[in-house]
Amino acid sequence: MSQFATSGKAEQYVTLGIDKEVFALEVERVHEILDLCPISRIPNAPAYLMGMIDVRHRTVPVVDLRVKLGLAAAPPTPSTRIIVLDVATGGGSVVMGLVADRVYEVTGLAEHPMEEAPNIGTRWNSRFIKGVGRRGDSFVIVLDIGYLFSGDEPALIPPQSHEPEPPDGSC
Repeated sequence: MSQFATSGKAEQYVTLGIDKEVFALEVERVHEILDLCPISRIPNAPAYLMGMIDVRHRTVPVVDLRVKLGLAAAPPTPSTRIIVLDVATGGGSVVMGLVADRVYEVTGLAEHPMEEAPNIGTRWNSRFIKGVGRRGDSFVIVLDIGYLFSGDEPALIPPQSHEPEPPDGSC
C-alpha cells in the first residue's frame, strides 16, 4: 500500500459519524453545520436525495449520506446534523447538504501518513475514498465527495439484499 506525500502543514477535516464508522471531509469545503430541520421532498428523486432546505434564502439539496454509502436509512436522533458544503462537479461546484448521524470535530489527521483505500481483493468501489487517516487509535475514512456524487450508484454494496427504507422526513 503506498502512502500519500504529506507536507509539514496539517490539513484540517470535519469528522463525522455514519453508523459505527468515522468519516472526514476537508474543512475548506464545509460552509456550516446545521441541526436537522424540515426537508421539503422532491418527487421521483433518487433514494439518497432527501429533498431541499432553505439556507439563507438559497435552495440547498440534501442527501442522506447513509443511503448514498449503501446503508439503510435511519430515523433522526438529537445528534443528526446537516453539513452544508461545496461539492466539486465537472463544471464547477454545487452547494449541497449531507445528513450525518453525528459530527465530532474539526481536526488534523497528520499524526500518521494518509494511506490509500485498502485493496480487499474483491469488487468494491473504493474510489469514493480519498484516503484513510487516523484519529487516535481509530481509522478515519476521508471521503472524495466529488467522486461520491458523480453518479447515482451507492458507494458500498448494502449488507442486505433488500432496498433501503426511505427516510421518514421527520425532524
